[in-house]
Amino acid sequence: MSQSIAARLDAVRSEMADANLDAFIIPRADEYLGEYVPERNERMQWISNFTGSAGMIIVLKESAAIFVDGRYTVQVKLQVDGELFQYMSLTDTPQIPWLAQTLTADARVGYDPRLHPLSWQKSADNQLSKAQMTLVAVDENPIDLHWQNRPLASSAPAMLFDENRTGKSSQEKRQEIGAVVTKSGADMALITSLDSFCWLLNIRGNDVPRLPVILGAALLAANGDMTLFTDVEKLPTGTSEHVGSGVCFKSESELKDALGELSGVNLLADPNSCNAWSQLIAEQAGAILIAGFDPVSLAKAQKNTTELAGMRACHIRDGVAVSRFLAWLDAEVEADRFHDEATLADKLESFRLEDELYKEPSFDTISAVGANAAMCHYNHNNGIPATMTKDSIYLVDSGAQYLDGTTDVTRTIAIGQVTNEHRKMVTLVLKGHIALDQAKFPRGTTGQQLDGFARQYLWQHGFDYDHGTGHGVGHFLNVHEGPQRIAKNSNDVALLPGMVVSNEPGYYRADEFGIRLENLIAVRPCKALENAEREMFEFEALTLIPMDSRLIDKGLLTDAELNWFNDYHQQVYKTLSPLMQGEELIWLEGVTQAI
Repeated sequence: MSQSIAARLDAVRSEMADANLDAFIIPRADEYLGEYVPERNERMQWISNFTGSAGMIIVLKESAAIFVDGRYTVQVKLQVDGELFQYMSLTDTPQIPWLAQTLTADARVGYDPRLHPLSWQKSADNQLSKAQMTLVAVDENPIDLHWQNRPLASSAPAMLFDENRTGKSSQEKRQEIGAVVTKSGADMALITSLDSFCWLLNIRGNDVPRLPVILGAALLAANGDMTLFTDVEKLPTGTSEHVGSGVCFKSESELKDALGELSGVNLLADPNSCNAWSQLIAEQAGAILIAGFDPVSLAKAQKNTTELAGMRACHIRDGVAVSRFLAWLDAEVEADRFHDEATLADKLESFRLEDELYKEPSFDTISAVGANAAMCHYNHNNGIPATMTKDSIYLVDSGAQYLDGTTDVTRTIAIGQVTNEHRKMVTLVLKGHIALDQAKFPRGTTGQQLDGFARQYLWQHGFDYDHGTGHGVGHFLNVHEGPQRIAKNSNDVALLPGMVVSNEPGYYRADEFGIRLENLIAVRPCKALENAEREMFEFEALTLIPMDSRLIDKGLLTDAELNWFNDYHQQVYKTLSPLMQGEELIWLEGVTQAI
């Protein structure tokens, strides 16, 4: 395999030599800059064999370096030949300064402008210029020129998403977002986030794993008229009637010409989510770029009544599926039948597959036994799946795409006897989960302001976790949705009614165990404080799945926290019991008993 990778590196270096480049940058990204990348666009994997979800490779004339974050320090050494690549930290070693130190003055650094946001391009260009180096855009990616037997693009047709599921027509949405474009001072918006234009047009697709979207980009005029650039062959009969008047469909190959005709147009574009290629073409054609957030993102995040009803309905069915899996798991452990992580993940999906509205997982299931759970974004597909062991804990983080909504839930499960330390740490995580769930906050509050609610009890004992506490979730769309989030890092987007976010504090002890308790919650007006001086909001728990009371130390809970735990389980039983039967119902009754 190393010879094959070596040959691929040589092919890229040959193209670099022809273009007089001293380096070429390969991010783990494609032209759509989304979280998931279709197999056809896994360029970083082609050049290195690395299958992780984040990273960057820099190819030099006689060497190469691969930059990955802490999730992949073990995996990268298993998959990537250390004789061909130097292992580097994505977070501790900024790539452009590294290049500036590694190369000499007058060096030329190549990049594909389709694979980087404009914000990155401007920053990299500025840093390299200060080092007397040049950032050079390539017209054709050298990997694409030499990728033999490249996987074909998806040919799956797009799906027309009925208004009885969306709650609003495409025409209404486009006019509303057009008003946002006008308010920003723009004549038109460039929309490249796949979930944004799918939401606008009430369509879905199968072009990207785990995301029900189609590939493409769109131009939305301030009056609500829109042109979608995509594979028009995928659009089913009746698409024009479905989206309403004012929408034009063109081949994605026509986007370049359309951008080149925007002279004098004030074009709203997000420099952090739109690729540099599209914005630079428009700018060179005489468009005036107006930097701003994707105008669709905030409206999409605030689910309407119909979307919320779908989210509640799918969470009940998902609660039944996951609870059935947990009942099966307890029975298997009781019978001393221990399975590996892959078998467990497949078994969990088998219960979801019985739902006729289920489409696919909303992300790659994190099925992690023992010490593997200490890696918060562990993927058993990146190595040999481990097998459960007696007297340990198991973490499973999974989600589903249903036609009426998207789910994401994490449960930490006792496998046999657990230690007092396990119980202590799970209970500290639970206390933070409860604190966030029960938070009441005034309009204008951001997730950053609430993040400490979930961490406070861990902090009091000298512990913390290195991921965000919550991310937005789409409606039969991306399971990771902005612009809101609950995290330490700066975010000035206020939480608003209709937004769905995750509540997922955790704790991870290297080489020992990992803990996470995650529900999805929706922001709603606080009825108990509806006459208060300020407009107040609270959360509604959407996820209804038992938490493992065997991992809870009652002595660490206040009376209010204990009541929350018991009330939550009473709600779980009341909601799910009519949909379960036999041994599974008996199991549900047992695990939801008050403690």
